[in-house]
Amino acid sequence: MIQRIQTLYLLVVTALMSLTLFMPIASFVVGGQTYELTAFALSCEDALHTTLWMGIMLSLATLLPFITIFLFKKRTLQVRLCAVELVLLLGSLVLIGLYYWLTSRIFEGLEIDHRQFGWAAPMPIVSMVLTYLASRAIFKDEVLVRSLDRIR
Repeated sequence: MIQRIQTLYLLVVTALMSLTLFMPIASFVVGGQTYELTAFALSCEDALHTTLWMGIMLSLATLLPFITIFLFKKRTLQVRLCAVELVLLLGSLVLIGLYYWLTSRIFEGLEIDHRQFGWAAPMPIVSMVLTYLASRAIFKDEVLVRSLDRIR
């Protein structure tokens, strides 16, 4: 049901989170080398540190709103899945912040010249807002359907 506003919200969340999977989340300059933090790795030309848990969390946060779209006949389940999506997005934000902060431990003894968040870092925050709006719209639909059932 593409005509419903919550479907559009959830599609935008899916698009934003899929971009987060492929775009750099942060970049660091250490000793003249540039490291990029992506969903699954902190990488440079010669080094690779895995960030598997953040990648799994972001992948789940990408798939869940897409699955939620197709459950339009089960509105209460949709609201619950939106709540789960909010938890996943919050967890991914925590992991992004944790990996950003833990880079000082990875580069122990080296001075980090420059740290910068990438374009993908704020996307979970925007997705949280859109997921909340979708959840509200789904709940309003459920209230409307229940009120119409009461009239019959």
